[in-house]
Amino acid sequence: MKSLIISILFLLSVPAMAQSDRFYTTSGGEWIFSFADLTIDGEQQGSVLRWSPVFNLHTYVHRDFSDNFGVYSGLGFRNVGFIADVPGSDDIRKKFRTYNVGIPIGIKIGRMNSSFFHFGYEFEVPFNYKEKTFENERKTDKFNVWFSGRTPTFYHSLHAGIQFYRGANLVFRYYLTNFFNKGFTETVDGERKQPYENFDANVFYFGLSFNLMKDRSFIY
Repeated sequence: MKSLIISILFLLSVPAMAQSDRFYTTSGGEWIFSFADLTIDGEQQGSVLRWSPVFNLHTYVHRDFSDNFGVYSGLGFRNVGFIADVPGSDDIRKKFRTYNVGIPIGIKIGRMNSSFFHFGYEFEVPFNYKEKTFENERKTDKFNVWFSGRTPTFYHSLHAGIQFYRGANLVFRYYLTNFFNKGFTETVDGERKQPYENFDANVFYFGLSFNLMKDRSFIY
């Protein structure tokens, strides 16, 4: 799967470097407002809105086959996570997040030079994991790990959205992959534990995305 996505990206990029008038790139950022479809010990749990304005960056390569249809791929860098209260406690809250790098494959339908709908799939690799614990609104623990075993090796996500005039986007994304590696094992006080074995957490979010550049020119 990974090699297939890289091959598609390469095929899209080669003609772009030849400066075909129907190939172009866009670059920008995103504000992410995320939640999680969260179940712990078989019971549905709520999550708290998490806002992550940084660092969410992307560069996409577009191929427009006509004025009303096109495809895109590229590279994205994304800060994704969720916030949840610990079941059975009124004053303990946990915050989880990963930094991911992803390769999307998407389709665009509409007016390519103005507004259009877009949807697709993305393959993402989490490379940094952070977890924070708060008690009575005070941070009591924090750690982050590079390429942690606490998460899967990669995530699969689906996204859909609409691009408005001058590159502003409203995007919805749902992660098909569980946020945690349920089989992760750690040793605490000499006892081996699997802290996420009873967690089922699928992150979803809506985002405000902004394309700031098209090829080498600023969008204004």
